Amino acid sequence: MSEKIENIEKKPRIINEKFLEKLVNAPSPTGFEQPAQSVYREYLNDIADKIKTDVMGNVDAVLNLEGNPRIALMAHVDEVGLQVKYIDEKGFIRFHMLGGVDAHLTPGNRVRILTGSKGKILGVIGKKAIHLQKPEERKNVVKLDQQFIDIGATSREEAVKELGIEIGDPIIFEHSYAPLGKGDLVVSRCFDDKIGTFIIAEVIKSLKGTKFEGEVHAVATTQEEIGTRGAITSTYSVNPQVGIAYDVTFATDTPDMKESDIGIVKMGGGPVIVRGPNINPILFNLFVETAKELGIPYQILATPRATGNDARSIQISRSGVATGVIAIPNRYMHSMSEIVNLNDVNMIVELTVAVIQKITKEMSFIPQ
Repeated sequence: MSEKIENIEKKPRIINEKFLEKLVNAPSPTGFEQPAQSVYREYLNDIADKIKTDVMGNVDAVLNLEGNPRIALMAHVDEVGLQVKYIDEKGFIRFHMLGGVDAHLTPGNRVRILTGSKGKILGVIGKKAIHLQKPEERKNVVKLDQQFIDIGATSREEAVKELGIEIGDPIIFEHSYAPLGKGDLVVSRCFDDKIGTFIIAEVIKSLKGTKFEGEVHAVATTQEEIGTRGAITSTYSVNPQVGIAYDVTFATDTPDMKESDIGIVKMGGGPVIVRGPNINPILFNLFVETAKELGIPYQILATPRATGNDARSIQISRSGVATGVIAIPNRYMHSMSEIVNLNDVNMIVELTVAVIQKITKEMSFIPQ
């Protein structure tokens, strides 16, 4: 189990933070993931033995072709965002949400509309000034379908013809990667789940040139935020014997969180190894035993049903897949300013590499 944070020995960083910053800052709203996927492909181009992009936009980077067994590492690259649904006669924009967007947080935020012809157009989600609100209005959350984006246009014609706004254009929040404090924390709008995508890329990089038996697929999946859709098709395509999903989980070490409701998950406490019906018990034990051998602190999270990430689709693909979930502690999930700890990320990469090096074609994951 996890030790006190102050007693955890920090291991030398093996991760590439410049790549992380570039990946996180690249847009990837659900269904429109290719700008970030291009960064992912470029980074692994000289590392992977093969890279394939499928019709869903999933990117599969493969190492050790023809190895046995097939091991799929999956993390979704899509981020929550918005989508243009209507432009009124004055040039104000109404929008859909792409994934789960918190209506409490959106008013007053700057956004970027990703147009096909004019690039990224700046906008602001407007709201009536507090001075003009009635007492009951101040207590209520403005529903997303009542919110609007102001792009500085004076008409629908200006928005469309001069600024290039089209119905269906995706929208991201104007928040980028930055260090937080003097320690290992970093903040960004979309660590859910580009931090997982970053991890599987770094695992491939770290495995390169080492000895292991499996054919390893690092799959950056799409459309997780609307139903793990990319994981469904990519797992079917790869047909792995072992599948490991990487995604964020709720850190419970802030004043507004109740540990007894979720579990003890601390920033800097190490990898979160998920346990429950969605998880193959032999693979779970392999992660725990390997963490102990390496002296890597770990945290266990109980999940009593199908997980809310790609693992739910990985496990039940075809005739079933031995599935694991490694989670990254995350503060303020689905906000515009999520926080993760780079020391946790570093430890997850190290642990995953060691586990993959232990998996052989003779190993059985059939529960006993």
